Amino acid sequence: MTAPAFNPLLAPSPLPYGIPDYAAIEPQHYLPAFRAAFAEQRAEIDAITAERAAPTFENTLEALERSGALLDAVSRAFYTVNSADASPEIQEIDEQLAPLMSAHADAITLDAVLSERIAAVHARRDDLPLTPEQRRLVERRHTEMVRAGAALDAAAKDRLTELNSRLATLTTRFEKNLLADTNERAVVFDSAAELEGLSAGEISAATEAARARGLDGRHVIPLTLFTGHPHLSSLVRPESRRRLLAASRARAARGSAHDNTAVVREIVRLRAERAELLGYPSHAAYVTADETAGSPEAVRDLLHRLARPAARNAQREKTALERAAGHPIEASDWAFFTEKVRQESYAIDVAALRPWFEAERVLQDGVFHAAHALYGVSFRERADLVSYHRDVRTFEVFDADGSALGLYLLDLYARDTKRGGAWMNSLVAQSELRGTKPVVVNNLNVSKPGPGEPTLLTLDNVTTLFHEFGHALHGLFARVEYPHFAGTAVHRDFVEFPSQVNEMWILWPEVLANYAVHHETGEPLPSEIVDRLRASTTFNQGFETSEYLAAAWLDQAWHSLSATEAAAVDDVAAFEAAALAEIGLDDPAVPPRYSSTYFQHVFAGGYSAGYYSYIWAEVLDADTVEWFRENGGLSREAGDRFRRLLLAVGGAKDPLDAYRDFRGRDADIAPLLRRRGLDA
Repeated sequence: MTAPAFNPLLAPSPLPYGIPDYAAIEPQHYLPAFRAAFAEQRAEIDAITAERAAPTFENTLEALERSGALLDAVSRAFYTVNSADASPEIQEIDEQLAPLMSAHADAITLDAVLSERIAAVHARRDDLPLTPEQRRLVERRHTEMVRAGAALDAAAKDRLTELNSRLATLTTRFEKNLLADTNERAVVFDSAAELEGLSAGEISAATEAARARGLDGRHVIPLTLFTGHPHLSSLVRPESRRRLLAASRARAARGSAHDNTAVVREIVRLRAERAELLGYPSHAAYVTADETAGSPEAVRDLLHRLARPAARNAQREKTALERAAGHPIEASDWAFFTEKVRQESYAIDVAALRPWFEAERVLQDGVFHAAHALYGVSFRERADLVSYHRDVRTFEVFDADGSALGLYLLDLYARDTKRGGAWMNSLVAQSELRGTKPVVVNNLNVSKPGPGEPTLLTLDNVTTLFHEFGHALHGLFARVEYPHFAGTAVHRDFVEFPSQVNEMWILWPEVLANYAVHHETGEPLPSEIVDRLRASTTFNQGFETSEYLAAAWLDQAWHSLSATEAAAVDDVAAFEAAALAEIGLDDPAVPPRYSSTYFQHVFAGGYSAGYYSYIWAEVLDADTVEWFRENGGLSREAGDRFRRLLLAVGGAKDPLDAYRDFRGRDADIAPLLRRRGLDA
């Protein structure tokens, strides 16, 4: 790859808010830009460590926060594309980049002189005139340097650097294998008859997916990231359901062309070795020590506490499904017969609700409407701002007083170059120190319909959009001085809290009435259906809680191993089976939401030993929903309090302290138990 003479990544972006100029950026620009950014930050760090004056907050901590601005911009530009539009060329760059990024990070975090200077400021923090955010920065940076291995001797640092480099390569390989196998295992159906039960729009999307692969006249159902597939609830033919679930569960498993089993085992072993090198008995102990949970024991206690009633409820649900089916059910049957029982019990056909959930209406009159009612913000589309893919839409966000807040990007549709799942990331992080406003991205994986056809969302899609927009608000509302604390830069087991809270507005009367309108007739979603939806909120929660807890437990099981124990594991499937049996979540009809070989969150994302975060944060979320119900609901007063005390502070305050500021006390678990039907 020849580097061009001019590199747009190395010049200030000419676009508003510093959004990357993707129209000018080519793949060959990335590696040269990274090398220049590495060199620039290394020089900035060298200037800090060469400083002869005694360490102060300004010449050490603030200087460190100012460093790396170019690398931050280049990284955010590249990794946004790498997740959402990873062409083979981009994937090749990612593989080359992984060890380089790891080495650069280690060179900073393991720098003995830098560590000593931070430690010196930390030791005098009580005597310095620091603002609360500055003190928090001193404490967090010191903790992070120690946890990163700054206090190790030279030999241990060398081994740590080797481990980090190899892990960076392995996690990149895991993601590449998974994306390739997910695409290759997309299920091909020869006739529309095999897709009986799907809507016309869903069949059209399958036809389009086949045409894009050169399979005219056939139909392709791409796989989702998680084990279950939305179409399992609608496909009438059992064999079609079996094929879809079997393809999902086989991804990157033993014998696959893109086998991840050896990758998983090596990742687990090296993480365990690294944890022991850093003084912890396991990777889970290392991770949770710096989260709000505090220890793997606290996590395991919560998972155990929830697993038994969840499994019990799942068994009750299974009995009801088998009664409806008239025969024992398989995992591939669960979603289909769940909808049958839901219709019998609540007279609700969830699949039939899609005409009321047209994507543009959900976005504008649901998601944006709720945000405006709560926080006074408004949105204006900027078609002039070209992004990394033609499907990406860009909106400028304005505060209640008309001032510009930042940009919101939405990348709604699935494609073969996009990883599975849904997520939020920041293209530009807010920082008063750097003078930057936030630019945030939401990615979903909704099937794109044929030309001229509306995008009709499932209720799950609607939930995902509201959820990810909650993350976006966390990023947009950040008001911090230092980039280290911007937006979602909080403890991993707290980061899901604001996003889960935002889901509450989906069925809130004023919000639902505003967006749930039939896309053809204009009729609102009938009130009796709305009542039934609300009445059915605990329906199938045994299954949903069990499949989630099973995945969270697998994550903990893998990452609670010592290095010796990890080295002894030679069969990934057998390890999974034993772990699920240990917690009583080994019903074949209720597979875990993710199995190890496609568990991207923990083997290629930032959730290793942290997938429990969703249920941990849901304790806070459910308690917060109670607060909103008691304090005005969808109102500016309630919204402004939540924004000011929780969303705006980012990581600049201990998250549980921020929660106590907002709620006036610690969170109560009772609302969560009621929500999931686990309080009986």
